[in-house]
Order: sequence, then C-alpha cells, then structure tokens
Amino acid sequence: MTDGHTLIIPRRHVADYFDLHQPERNAVESLVQDCRANMIQTDKAIDGFNIGANAGQSAGQTVFHVHVHLIPRRTGDMEEPKGGVRGVIPGKRVYQA
Repeated sequence: MTDGHTLIIPRRHVADYFDLHQPERNAVESLVQDCRANMIQTDKAIDGFNIGANAGQSAGQTVFHVHVHLIPRRTGDMEEPKGGVRGVIPGKRVYQA
C-alpha cells in the first residue's frame, strides 16, 4: 500500500478479528500503538494512518488468518483521501460532507 505498511499478525491461528480473545485484541492494539509511535518517530512525513482488518470473504478477506493492516499516510500520497476506508466499496469513497 505505502512505504511502512505493516501487518500485525497474532500467533494463534483464527480466521478473523472477531475470533480473537480479548487479551489477544489487547495485544494487537498495544502493538498497533507501538508500531505507530515508531513510524512517526522515524518518518516525519507520516501525518495519518489507516487501520483495517478484513473479516470474511465478502469483506475482501483472502488470507484466513487474522491480521490487522497499519498503513501510514502522508499528505499528498493520493489526490483525494477524503472517505478513507470507504474506498473499498466502489463509488463510496467520494461523498459530500
């Protein structure tokens, strides 16, 4: 996706995010925070993030072992970022708000 795109992958094999136990979700969140802090310290151009997990085939999941995407964003890395993760559904990214 972008330079620095990171996958957070729990050790225990479960299909998707909703199969994780709460302590595992807590560990994923802690690692997301640690990775974010490291990224913004090492790359001052990063000024935003997308965080996502696909859960289920209809949501676009193709690897059925839970993983969370941490995607660093930089001003100007795309023409119109408005709508963020809504862009996974054609025609939904751009909207009036």
